[in-house]
Amino acid sequence: MNILVTGAGGFVGRELVRLLLHAGHQVTGMDFSADAIPEGAKAIAGDLGDAEVRRRAIGSGCDALVHLATVPGGAAETDPAASRRINVDAMYDLLLEASAANNGVKVVYASSIAVFGDPLPPVVDDATPLSPKMIYGGHKAMMEHAVAMFSNRGLIDGVTVRLPGILARPKGPSGMKSAFMSDLFHALKAGEQFFCPVSAGGTIWAQSVRQCAENFRHAVGLNTSSLPTTRAVTLPALRVSMGDLAAEIARQCGVSEALVSYGNDEALEAAFAAQPPLQTAAAMRAGFAHDGDLARLVSNALAAI
Repeated sequence: MNILVTGAGGFVGRELVRLLLHAGHQVTGMDFSADAIPEGAKAIAGDLGDAEVRRRAIGSGCDALVHLATVPGGAAETDPAASRRINVDAMYDLLLEASAANNGVKVVYASSIAVFGDPLPPVVDDATPLSPKMIYGGHKAMMEHAVAMFSNRGLIDGVTVRLPGILARPKGPSGMKSAFMSDLFHALKAGEQFFCPVSAGGTIWAQSVRQCAENFRHAVGLNTSSLPTTRAVTLPALRVSMGDLAAEIARQCGVSEALVSYGNDEALEAAFAAQPPLQTAAAMRAGFAHDGDLARLVSNALAAI
């Protein structure tokens, strides 16, 4: 299968491209720079908003499209126009162009739990309405509807997967307000002190990048008759407190959890660390999965950094 992956040089993209190549697929990787796209993929470098770049990427063959490229949350809040240009306008054009090149093409779209907004209800499940507050979440929600509409019209065979917190992202600026979750891994692995801006009791939904990539690989081959009519599912995730997460990372790294101190950034906690029980029945019926338990999540995440 010829698979086009946008954002192929990113955190999830690199892991997914390697997984698809190992499975024997032909992969075209598209990103702003070709430097981080894994060897073995055909690299297309350029701006997703550039129609010529998209034409070259789709022209390489596109039996399936995995759309990961995005302007992330913090960057979207800082520059809403850039978010609209890439997260809405460029993606809409990409759907049109991919469907014109291959009517009914499988499209897997990376959305986000940001579509639910905050504060969240006591339980989040498949019936929870979308009510975004952030620019990023609003644009992701808009394009979930686009994927459903294109699918209903027979132009694509769409799957939207909403990502929880994916761990552990590379060290350094990411443009993501939730970066503290991954920064915790890097600090404890290095035996360094870490200030967590949210409380130890703050709860997150988390999944390792290894499991996330496997879920995207599964989505590419998914029979979409198993999906809700919205074509959207929230990926299964483990709900863990920041204190429990820190303790397990410290245990596996052989350091003291006392290296971690905690703050009380109310806005950050409301947006990213006040996540209630999560029920993902539709995703699990469709064959998506979480890491299994906290120890395995941490082990998988540490292996990626």
